[in-house]
Amino acid sequence: MVFLVTVSCKGLDNNGLPPSDVDNGGLFLPDGFEALVVADSTGRARHIAVNDNGDIYVKLRYHGDRSGGGNLALRDTTNDGKVDIMQNFGDYVDEGHLAAGMRIHDGYLYFSSVRNVYRNKLTPGDLIPQSEMELILTDDHDHGVDHWHITKAMAFDGNGNIYVPFGSPSNSCQEMLIPSLASTTGAPGLDPCPELEDHGGIWRFDLNKTEQTQEDGELFATGIRNAVAVDWNPVDDNLYAVVHDRDNLQVLFPELFSPWQNAWIVAGEFIRVTEGSNFGWPYCFYNKMQEKKVLNPEYGGDGNIVGRCSEFEDPIVAFPRFAPNDLLFYQGDQFPDRYKNGAFIAFHGSNNRTPYPQAGFFVAFVPFENGEPSGDWEIFADGFTGMEPVSSPGDAEYRPMGLAEGPDGTLYLSESQKGKIWRIMFKGDKNQFGESNLDNMEKRKMETHIRTPDPIEDNLDKGLKFGPGELVFNKYCRSCHGTDGKGDDNFFPPLNKSEWVIGGDKERLISTILNGLEGPIDVKGRTYDGVMPSFRYLSDEEIADLLTFIRQNFGNNASEIRSEEVNEARKFN
Repeated sequence: MVFLVTVSCKGLDNNGLPPSDVDNGGLFLPDGFEALVVADSTGRARHIAVNDNGDIYVKLRYHGDRSGGGNLALRDTTNDGKVDIMQNFGDYVDEGHLAAGMRIHDGYLYFSSVRNVYRNKLTPGDLIPQSEMELILTDDHDHGVDHWHITKAMAFDGNGNIYVPFGSPSNSCQEMLIPSLASTTGAPGLDPCPELEDHGGIWRFDLNKTEQTQEDGELFATGIRNAVAVDWNPVDDNLYAVVHDRDNLQVLFPELFSPWQNAWIVAGEFIRVTEGSNFGWPYCFYNKMQEKKVLNPEYGGDGNIVGRCSEFEDPIVAFPRFAPNDLLFYQGDQFPDRYKNGAFIAFHGSNNRTPYPQAGFFVAFVPFENGEPSGDWEIFADGFTGMEPVSSPGDAEYRPMGLAEGPDGTLYLSESQKGKIWRIMFKGDKNQFGESNLDNMEKRKMETHIRTPDPIEDNLDKGLKFGPGELVFNKYCRSCHGTDGKGDDNFFPPLNKSEWVIGGDKERLISTILNGLEGPIDVKGRTYDGVMPSFRYLSDEEIADLLTFIRQNFGNNASEIRSEEVNEARKFN
């Protein structure tokens, strides 16, 4: 206690930095770096931005967080590095709970909902913008109730342009057997893919215009399924992105891909995006193990065939499936020189790797020189999961989300589980910083949420025996709803004590399996807007076994569902 009080009373150090937390806020960092938690429990934070005076702005996951606005403004008035003012603002409708995008550019605060990009002019000294909110861009496509992979991230080129991804709601442009955008086992891809006309790419818009739609912009690059992590690199004057690529190789094509291949071979591509570039979605994915682009099975691929994929551009770095959610090119001088102009990437953590541990949940760094990667990717910040292994993404204590550079060159980092925000500072000797400072972080690549999973030893099902309903659940449902039935705390709802599972309406539950489901739906007081595919191709017995298992496990105690009930429901669904 005396030590803690002594540290807190020291105030700012000789570099004008506040004291760090004794445990660095729970983070593991390279030697010489320290951290403090500047804010806690802000709500379910997404992207963040930091103003020239140190004010922090947060895009919240749920519109208004039930507190009067979809954004949050934070200020430290006591100069101890800790936020003491939090105010909600932003009177706009957020159609989905996974909206992302917040940046400060040229005196404006830009932020986005699922469909729209807004901005407010910032006034020096004012925490809350007093200007009228302007609508820059509206996604006017008829997505119905589906908000899958269409969130509006943003980047700026410094020449009056804003770049906005229009992600694809589908996995690989499949021919759908139901009206849903969900994928169906073995469904072929449309060729040519009509989605590429207005999705699966990045569009460029004029910042001097308001109330634009996609028609007012121009397609800048295509073949990009979904890019939440985007940033402009001022050194080589290019746009960059880290991509969420295809899902469910093994579930959709079990005869071609093993669960291990599903967990590991599809890369998250770090790409340099130039005008007119094409990265091959939906026809191809980058096979991380073979280090090449190969045909998606929806287009006749088997994980090895290259075919037309030789025509498309490769990534500059291929990460595993880690779910990249923000990208930042570091421009400051507070960190050692090796970080100057390099790229920080926040990985939110996967949800598509069962029966292997979920992976990601850390911040990576890619060194750059003269606009080119100059070395392997490194672990810069870790310690977010709070457990090993992570069987379901929602089990992770924290999930890294947003990155922002402060005016002094320190790095701010948000996470989406509890709304904690860290400030990372370098307090060592910059002249002595070298490879030895990274040794402790290199060892962390052996943690289960980062390393290449061993096909046998890391299989969480190893040695377990399952009944018929649990076998169906593990094959088709567990990757989204979790081993414990608690969902992924993101897109997919919990099954434990869910009114959708244990309620008396068996027909609704059976219909959900037969027809699939598009959100948003409310489960246990929260809204989810993921997409669930149809499992109509399962037999009546398999569906009955599956639903009986769900209704009698995960803390549930409801009656069984018989195959005759499924057969009867199938006639009307």
